[in-house]
Amino acid sequence: MSTLLKKSNTTIIVHIVMWAFFLAITAIQSNFRFNTIHNEFYFLNIIFIAVFYLNYAFLIPKFLLNKKIILYIVISLALIFIFIFILETVLKPKIRPRLLDEMLNNPKQFRENNINLNPPILLLLFFALSTCVKLVSEWYRSEKERTIAASQKINSELSFLKAQLNPHFLFNTLNSIYSLANKKSDDTTVAIVTLSELMRYMIYEANEEYISLEKEIEYIKNYISLQLLRLKDSSGVKINVHGDLNYKIEPLLLISFIENAFKYGTDYKGKTDIQIKISTTNNELHLEVYNVSSLQNAIKRNSGIGLENIQNRLNLLYPNSHNLEITSDKKSFEVNLKIKLKK
Repeated sequence: MSTLLKKSNTTIIVHIVMWAFFLAITAIQSNFRFNTIHNEFYFLNIIFIAVFYLNYAFLIPKFLLNKKIILYIVISLALIFIFIFILETVLKPKIRPRLLDEMLNNPKQFRENNINLNPPILLLLFFALSTCVKLVSEWYRSEKERTIAASQKINSELSFLKAQLNPHFLFNTLNSIYSLANKKSDDTTVAIVTLSELMRYMIYEANEEYISLEKEIEYIKNYISLQLLRLKDSSGVKINVHGDLNYKIEPLLLISFIENAFKYGTDYKGKTDIQIKISTTNNELHLEVYNVSSLQNAIKRNSGIGLENIQNRLNLLYPNSHNLEITSDKKSFEVNLKIKLKK
């Protein structure tokens, strides 16, 4: 509410300053004389201002902005003709003799202090000016509201997508721990501790708008170490990280690709082949995830929330500043992602 009042007060101040400047120019042109003829000129200015705000504050909001264009044109023309009639029949006959008298008695001073402007033309100019000012201000306001609405939409969509991601990740990880517990593996306790660390990151760190790339990669490494516990043979899993990690990134942005690699990167013989490369060069993050699997058809059908989620988030967070390529065939699946990052 205070913001709206502040904006309203600013608009009022701008209008007051504008008209004070206009009236000051008129006073300077008349050499600050307040005789009868110049008083009538000041009265003309009041009429012009009245016409301006009649159009600005009533006609445009009531008719033009409500798409009643024909009615707006008819009423505007009628009012303009009425004001011109008043100017021509009431004020002009009074001003002309006095102007002629002043011109004859003191032609030099008359030329210095008066500008020969036609009141009906000025009236039309003020009417047109009010239309332009109002339409521009309405366009600016609508654009600002559209920007705010788009920002709110993005924030709500991101919150929804993150809410989808966390249960999805937890579901997959608990399946892994259940598998270890089912086998009565000694690694079950380690897996639970690792999961608690991951959940702590998701609860306390991932709520930030941006997180350091170094922390995000540490989270990924912890996730991978948890996944390795359930694999019979982890020798085929390789991760390579290099480059400057002093960048900021949206949290939980990369994990879905890695989740899918572990979900589908084991073939029917139990062999896992996953290669993960993360690098930074010239403010650009490059993620490569490659896995060999005989389950690629299942990936295409059931990649689920993960990949769709990450694609939506990338479009929202990094529009025109990322490139995502996903290629697959009968035996392999590969992700190549490039994102422009900021420090």
